[in-house]
Amino acid sequence: MNWEFQNARYTEKLNNMIYKMKKILLLLVLSLCCSSCGVYNFTGTGKIDAETFQVNYFQNNAELVEPGIELTFTRALQDLLQNQTNLNLINQGGDLLYEGEIVEYRITPMTATADQRAAQNRLTIAINVRFVNRKKEDDNFERRFSFFYDFDANQQLVGSQRTTALNVIFERITQDIFNESLAKW
Repeated sequence: MNWEFQNARYTEKLNNMIYKMKKILLLLVLSLCCSSCGVYNFTGTGKIDAETFQVNYFQNNAELVEPGIELTFTRALQDLLQNQTNLNLINQGGDLLYEGEIVEYRITPMTATADQRAAQNRLTIAINVRFVNRKKEDDNFERRFSFFYDFDANQQLVGSQRTTALNVIFERITQDIFNESLAKW
């Protein structure tokens, strides 16, 4: 009987020690996770020395003008910056300024069939971007970003086909602008 009592007492002490060790280990892991690098985030930008950003309206100055894409692009860039940073979007006087114009909207045949007809077309959009970092002028740049979308030549670029093409192109271009201006990739 005495042996069972001592065994139960030692088991209880052992369980208490294990519980305390688990708490300490959990606190250690949490503290390492919260303070490891301090400047890294999931988008890879590091610490951004700014609080606000401004995206001016991107005019459509391409030779072939597709109505509405300038607003679609401007909003796509604003959305990406809001989703991948903790910066606040403002209309004037932002610490970071994005501005520019759409300089190319072009559809070209890419592949041909045996009877010399286009089998596939390519939509290419290019955007000239000026980035100004008012807190760190060494980061300022002006650069042209472009991307493309290939589609079947038998289809017209309207409706959902047009929306898909613009989404693919603008997703790539806005990510490239983000990487160049904030992620430094």
